[in-house]
Amino acid sequence: MLDWEQIFATRSSRMRASEIRELLKLLDQPDIISFAGGIPDPALFPDVAFKEAYADIFSSAQVGSALQYSVSEGYKPLREWIARDVAKIGIDCTPDNVFITSGSQQALDYLGKLFLSPNDTALVTWPTYLGALSAFNAYEPNYDQLSLNGNRTPEAYRDTAAKTGGAVKFAYLSADFSNPTGETIDLAAREKLLALADELDIAILEDAAYQHLRYDGEAIPPIMALDIARRGGIENTRTIYSGSFSKTLAPGLRVGFVVAAMPVIRKLVLMKQAADLHSSTINQIAIEHVASRGFDAQVAKIRAVYSKRRDAMLAALDKYMPKTATWTRPEGGMFVWVTLPEGMDGAELLAKSIATEKVAFVPGKAFYADGSNANTLRMSFSCADEAMIDEGIKRLGRLVSNAIRTAA
Repeated sequence: MLDWEQIFATRSSRMRASEIRELLKLLDQPDIISFAGGIPDPALFPDVAFKEAYADIFSSAQVGSALQYSVSEGYKPLREWIARDVAKIGIDCTPDNVFITSGSQQALDYLGKLFLSPNDTALVTWPTYLGALSAFNAYEPNYDQLSLNGNRTPEAYRDTAAKTGGAVKFAYLSADFSNPTGETIDLAAREKLLALADELDIAILEDAAYQHLRYDGEAIPPIMALDIARRGGIENTRTIYSGSFSKTLAPGLRVGFVVAAMPVIRKLVLMKQAADLHSSTINQIAIEHVASRGFDAQVAKIRAVYSKRRDAMLAALDKYMPKTATWTRPEGGMFVWVTLPEGMDGAELLAKSIATEKVAFVPGKAFYADGSNANTLRMSFSCADEAMIDEGIKRLGRLVSNAIRTAA
């Protein structure tokens, strides 16, 4: 028998199955109340709008180009729409600064490939998006904790990176309603990050997957908008902004994008030409049709639903969860982050929860680059109605309370 492990590239040893993708299988079990998948509610998809968009494509002369090979940069009318949309939040760019990817996950993979050599260091928040770690891991980096309160000096980051044989290359974070915590980085921390990146001469990867899902509170300019304002234009910035239509329109079409200075865009185009030539042309055209005809109305619809579910989850946590647990209170997004008493293990709790309470969530340990903080949980409220949320948190609160009593 061939020993495949001996001929795989060394980078393959860093690849791990996604705990979240495995937990999504639970959604098919009707008796499970799932807070696991950070996915949009399919009942909110603009299916009629997409049906009309595809019908328009197939009934016009555009069908030929829609089914044909296309440019690697992406469908130009869609890039033009994105440029107009991000301009509303202070990101002044041209369509040439916009690059279309097959979902924002591909953007993370490309950016990891672009910046990371083996043993280089990526700065990430503690915790951070599990999908980013999965994307970066293939390029064999080290991780260091990104401090947003300014208590670490640039020299400390450099020294840590040098000890592991590489250099600091970028800081990755989600500034608004982050996955997994739901937290938002305040303006002062964004300014400190820009100053740190200047000192280290590194890129900032700003993951804006949840940018449009604000339910209350005051909007804060994206890091890229602050960078543009400071430097006088996008071509002088070090921030790379990535977004997606997965959380607003439909994830199945796999359309995401990157906004960056032209030297970055040119490299990404070369990478795409070598990887998959271009993202699905017909899906890009359909996204542009739907976005240009009713994006704001679609966003308003999902905000109204998700904000009520967020409120229901916070109210249920207040009502049923023991006081020794704490949780975030997000202003938007899809997630609440729960911290249990020290010594508890989220993975062990999940196994008991599935077996006895029929409630699913994601153990928090997987979101830490060092595998720490096992006493944390990620809870998503996007795919459960208010009654399900109340019942699910009631069951989970009972389980946590019993576990605490048993441990005592």
